[in-house]
Amino acid sequence: MIEGHGDDLYRYNNITMNFSSNIYNGTDLSALEAHLAACMDVIRSYPEPSAASLEQMIAHDCDISPDEVLVTSGAVDAIYLIAQAFRDWGTCRVMQPTFREYEDACRVFGFKESEDGALCWLCNPNNPTGTVLPVKDVLALADRHRLLVVDQSYEDYTMAPLLQPADVVARDNVILLHSMTKRYAVPGLRLGYVTASSEVIRRLREQYRPWAVNALSLEAGKWLVGQGGTAIPDLRAYLDETARLRSMLNEIDGIKALETQTNFFLCTIDSGTASELKEYLAREHGILIRDASNFTGLTPQHFRIATQSPTQNDTLVTAIKQYLTTNFTN
Repeated sequence: MIEGHGDDLYRYNNITMNFSSNIYNGTDLSALEAHLAACMDVIRSYPEPSAASLEQMIAHDCDISPDEVLVTSGAVDAIYLIAQAFRDWGTCRVMQPTFREYEDACRVFGFKESEDGALCWLCNPNNPTGTVLPVKDVLALADRHRLLVVDQSYEDYTMAPLLQPADVVARDNVILLHSMTKRYAVPGLRLGYVTASSEVIRRLREQYRPWAVNALSLEAGKWLVGQGGTAIPDLRAYLDETARLRSMLNEIDGIKALETQTNFFLCTIDSGTASELKEYLAREHGILIRDASNFTGLTPQHFRIATQSPTQNDTLVTAIKQYLTTNFTN
């Protein structure tokens, strides 16, 4: 899906508050920027064909073998790589509503959807709902399918228990997807990785493109892993602010903000459509939200919000109230 993702900021020239992207945007990246400026000469040479040095660092942090890690150019690269590597299995299941790329990647490689599909895709925490399936239920789902792919791109945006790499490397039917893009708030770099058993990783490497990760992204990844931590300095406080924002939205007549275990959540609007609300907010207030109507199973009334600063959150609530008052009050 080339078009239709969230954070279509590139379409606008007046946005000052971006609630569309569910990546934390309060991170100070100046130290990373300085590091990349100091090693800009790496663009004069080809990068490592397989990002092996970064894989070794990640494996050390996860307490697993480098043979159980595969670095990719973002989680989406991994999604298509997995669909390609297992295309001979023929059937898939996608737990909906969720990120469209699982469905699209399976279609590209000829899969047919089935409730008992050999290859099952689960986003956990789930985009766009922000909900988290308990670990025991994830493992039960794995027992029902030949291979379960668990996309944990938002693992650093929740306090709910999740599967860990060490939990799955001994199994041959579970793959975990991880997003350095999300963890470190660097979406422009396109960095992700897969953890799985060495046999599953071997199969993925057979389809891996040489130089899939460019030299600057590789340098950034090694620097970030070496620094440790994540983009969000205080996750509990951030999720508390998410709860406050949901509460304020739920006080608006005609808006329902659904439950979440992350920093983002779905809303519905009773009057008009999410697309109309989105365009009003962008035009009149410089605010960008995510029209979620293109997620399978959702409606034209669904939109997604990602928590920003308290001041910006207050501004969003006021703007939505103005939209409803202006357009739907007799």
